[in-house]
Amino acid sequence: MVVERWIRLFAGSFILISLALAHWVHPYWLWFTAFVGLNLFQSALTQWCLMENILVKLGVKRGNTAE
Repeated sequence: MVVERWIRLFAGSFILISLALAHWVHPYWLWFTAFVGLNLFQSALTQWCLMENILVKLGVKRGNTAE
């Protein structure tokens, strides 16, 4: 998989996990959901994503998501 797909996988997983935690543990976990959403919004506007930088340093290849 390429960086773009890993980012979507992590973002989706974080959102689903935080929603489950908000339901079963404490509603304050919704703040984490909002944090993930704000980071996605910010990265769309600025073309910068910390998770992308981390994944590239870990050796994940950049590429086209249509592969």
